Amino acid sequence: MGAQNGKDLLVKVDMTSDGQFETIAGLRATRVSFNAETVDVTSLESQGGWRELLAGAGVRSCSISGSGVFKDEGTDERARQLFFDGETPEFQVIIPDFGIVEGAFQVTAIEYSGSHNGEATYELSMASAGALDFTAI
Repeated sequence: MGAQNGKDLLVKVDMTSDGQFETIAGLRATRVSFNAETVDVTSLESQGGWRELLAGAGVRSCSISGSGVFKDEGTDERARQLFFDGETPEFQVIIPDFGIVEGAFQVTAIEYSGSHNGEATYELSMASAGALDFTAI
């Protein structure tokens, strides 16, 4: 896989719970992180004293964060309302030349900022709220 254009990493939200996804407006930087907790099953019998992990155990999760320019569009309003309502709608994350991750996420943080001589910006954080589907590209 060659170098990819960062603007092609997209975060989309289901706007009306009908499976129609729209890219969250104004995002300029996006980060997707996949995590898996480990379950340590090391004992006195572990070969050479090496740690042993239980395969397939532990909690898996995904977090998404992004920052961008506040545009006051429908997707901005949707993300803001999701935070205040505590809903967990479907999101899609398109990772260029890798795949599409889809599933429920909760908006865990929204931060707005601006300076006197600059644009209004925001930061958004989300955490997976259930099983995710992955489709390779």
